[in-house]
Order: sequence, then C-alpha cells, then structure tokens
Amino acid sequence: MKVDVLIPVYRPDGRLAELLDRLERQSLPAGRIILMNTEEQYFPEKLLEGRRNTEVHHLKKAQFDHGGTRDRGIRMSDADLVVCMTQDAMPADDRLLEELAKPFGDGRVWAAYARQLPAPDCREVERFTRSFNYPEQSAVKGAEDLPRLGIKTFFCSNVCAAWRRDKYEELGGFAKRTIFNEDMIFAGTIVQAGGRIAYCAQAQVIHSHNYSALQQFHRNFDLAVSQAMHPEIFGGIRSESEGIRLVKRSMEHCVRIGKPWLILQVVSQSAGKFLGYRLGQRYRSLPGGIVMRCTMNRAFWQGAEE
Repeated sequence: MKVDVLIPVYRPDGRLAELLDRLERQSLPAGRIILMNTEEQYFPEKLLEGRRNTEVHHLKKAQFDHGGTRDRGIRMSDADLVVCMTQDAMPADDRLLEELAKPFGDGRVWAAYARQLPAPDCREVERFTRSFNYPEQSAVKGAEDLPRLGIKTFFCSNVCAAWRRDKYEELGGFAKRTIFNEDMIFAGTIVQAGGRIAYCAQAQVIHSHNYSALQQFHRNFDLAVSQAMHPEIFGGIRSESEGIRLVKRSMEHCVRIGKPWLILQVVSQSAGKFLGYRLGQRYRSLPGGIVMRCTMNRAFWQGAEE
C-alpha cells in the first residue's frame, strides 16, 4: 500500500525535525509528508533542506480548523492510506507505518490508530491513563461492539491514525468546521456505514501531556461540545461508564504501587474532566462569556460569531 503522512504544524521546534527524521527511517516509507503549517512567518524553511518527499502548505491562523485543515491535506494525496499525525507525536521505532498499514489487509477496516506511549516526563497518573486507553492488545471495532464499548467504539486518535483514502472521500471526510474531535466524529461515520476501526498496539508513538485539572476541564468542555454538535453520531451512545471505570482503576493503581496520595490527583483531574464535560453538553444554554471562559479553542467561537 502507498502511504502518505499529513501533519498540521504550528510554530515548530526541534521536535518536528526529529519527527521528520524518524519518518524518513521507516521500514514502509511515506510517499509524501504533507505539512499544513499555520502562519508562514513561524516556519523555518531550512527544516525542508534535504527532505525530498516533504512539502509544506501555509495558511493563516484564521483559516485553521481541526477538521477542515486535515481534510484539505488529505485531498492533496493520491495514496491508498493517509496517516494523520500531530507534530508532538514521535514514532517509537522504524516500523510505525508498516504496522499501522497491516490491518488494512482486511477490506472492512477503513481506519486504524496507533498506541500512544508515555514520554519520559509523564506523571504517574497520566502514565496509567495511557495504558488504560492504549493497552498492549490490538483490537478491531465495529457496530456490533456498540452495546459493549459504547462511545469508545468510535475512539480513533489523529495523534497518529491512518485513514483509507477512498472510503474517506466516499463518506465525505472530516467535518469541515469543528472545535476538535474530528477523528472520533468521522470514526463514528465509518462505524455507522459498516466499516471497522483497528487499534494497532504494535504501531507506537511517544505522546503524552501533563495536563492540570483546569486544562482537563477546558479540554473536556470542547470534547462535549463536539459531541453535542453531532447528535447524528453521538446521540444515544453510552459515554460515562468508561470514564467511571478509568477513575476506579486509577485509584486502585495508586494504592497498588504504594502511592495512595496520588488519589487526590486522580480526584482533581476527574472532577475537572466531569465538570467540563457536563458544561460542554449544555453549551447552548450558556452565555457567550461563560463559553469563552470554558473553551480551550476561542478562535472557533470567534469564527462562529463572525
């Protein structure tokens, strides 16, 4: 299979150069690496020196959209698969693209996503969360899994995810204007259309964040907004039970490793997630000023006002 890689870029630093270096050493080489860069003045042109298969396309900040920008990049490709990545996701080895492409040998698989491993500076609670959301066992999910997995059936992260391009175009692609969560929205479309989503535990990237409780609040507010804006995908789908299971398992983990004081961190982080999610579900009834205080993506709402 021919594979292209798409990476939205904003104010890149040395990590992007390392990411490109690692992509160039893959056992399954990328045909093209397409960078969708926001604000040309922040992009170091020397980054492209000696990189024959890497190209950059510039856009203004006002033009950026989580779904629309990625959609534009994917439609530049003629590859069988397009792998979306973020600029802070680092391939763990030289087999990332090869492993990510393997599930597509099954024609029913229309998307696949990689396992995310914690970075060396990742805190313990987030490290456990990574292992909970990205376990060692691979899996393939379809509509038949909705009663068991609920909303997690649609989980597919564009931190590192591959999309079968012909099916992507056939189904209309990512939402062209979305606050974020374009990956799960389209994954839901895939499942509803009869396709399947593969989780590839052998395809691995290093990616984690040490979010504070407030940052979790903002992130989950936007997550809930994205779901509320797409009831055709998320309406009536069970969502809370998986979060409750994560909280319980995280607390058990803190006790098991002999660090029960970390339960306070679990509680504060979970409270931030829960409150943000609940408010996001009800964003339509909130005053505009409150929405702007809750969101992590003010540009999205400013665009809506215009």
